[in-house]
Amino acid sequence: MSERSTLLIVEDDPGIQRQLRWCFDDFNIVTAGDSKEAIAQLRRHEPDVVTLDMGLPPDPGGTSEGLATLEKIQQLSPYTKVIVVTGNDDRESAVQAIGMGAYDFYLKPIDPDILKLIVNRALQLRELEKENRSLSSQTQDSPLAGIIATSASMLNVCRIIERVAPTDVTTLLLGESGTGKEVLARALHNLSDRASAKFVAINCAAIPETLLESELFGYEKGAFTGAIKQTKGKIESANGGTFFLDEIGDLPMPLQAKLLRFLQERIIERVGGRQEIPVDVRVICATHQNLKDMISSGTFREDLYYRLSEISINIPPLRERDGDAVLLARSFLNKLTESLSGKAKRFSNSALIALEKYAWPGNVRELENKVKRAVIMSEGEQITPEELELDNLNSTPDLPFNLRVVRETAEKDAVIRALSYVNNNIAQAAELLGVSRPTLYDLIKKLNIEV
Repeated sequence: MSERSTLLIVEDDPGIQRQLRWCFDDFNIVTAGDSKEAIAQLRRHEPDVVTLDMGLPPDPGGTSEGLATLEKIQQLSPYTKVIVVTGNDDRESAVQAIGMGAYDFYLKPIDPDILKLIVNRALQLRELEKENRSLSSQTQDSPLAGIIATSASMLNVCRIIERVAPTDVTTLLLGESGTGKEVLARALHNLSDRASAKFVAINCAAIPETLLESELFGYEKGAFTGAIKQTKGKIESANGGTFFLDEIGDLPMPLQAKLLRFLQERIIERVGGRQEIPVDVRVICATHQNLKDMISSGTFREDLYYRLSEISINIPPLRERDGDAVLLARSFLNKLTESLSGKAKRFSNSALIALEKYAWPGNVRELENKVKRAVIMSEGEQITPEELELDNLNSTPDLPFNLRVVRETAEKDAVIRALSYVNNNIAQAAELLGVSRPTLYDLIKKLNIEV
């Protein structure tokens, strides 16, 4: 390893601390004498491996403090390997620690060679797991793979989708037009137990009100002029799978009542029929409208809203997804140049800046259309802002690329936030930030922060 691995030794006996320091001289060694100091060092140094003495003050003769420290380490740093060190007569606590997630245990008295063997083995496992996670993230064929995002807000949406998908709760997707609500609805379906069944979608705004009821619920032969045969509706067609109602805010009031009855009882009646037909579907709805405002104005049923929004997911507009516009534009460019021009193209630096600064009122759909037009219209290898037809750029200053400037800005924001959180208590702020008090004083001076 080009960089030394970090080992945190949690031990209240100074003599044993010195012995272990000498034993592990090829590691970057950090020590702690009690639980509080151990957690502070964990936050500050993010060690690869921890040796944890179970008998820590204020309970040096027992194991309660050691077990509590182990639990905190597991919560804060689940990938860190913890080796518990306990007395020869306390195998039961050692086994309990293994059950709580410790990697291994070692019984005193300490044999440096054996303990070093255990620590090195733990480090090898950690490195293998790290490599495996890295490879998995590169090769995993996830149903969310079609969602291109790097912004924290959109990645948070993806995590919510992953948690909600295995359930059967009715889900409401809220977001502006063009933000990708149907893509996320399909991701919910593909990640669920219904993935092998149908995904049926209908847009309530795209079908005339007179036809919408028969589209949703189906109709019997002779129910109206032109009904020459019995026809299943979209809901019935999705039986066993997922039914997606896009633009639910455009559903007429009479159909809102009928949809509410279906959601409550999970049965439908075809238009012109009297037979009650049970249907097993997972329902996902989406809208760009503010349903609470529509409830206030009397155009949307409140009881239907609460039935639809068992889980609500807010999808951020593209202008609030830092970095996503450029990422998506590159993806569209790669895809479209293959199908439309066959010649490799790239964005000029000015085009990339324009992509970042444009407000994207039409969101991802508008971005794709702009890139498609530019691919068709551009004659050279570079695509310019003019070919993207980007105007009305917002006036926000360009974000810096210089790492030193970015780091200093982030450090300053973090220090100011920590100080405000603890009412300018230096000791508490240092603990929150995972640094020592002298280090925090140096940061305050370097960053010109007034306390």
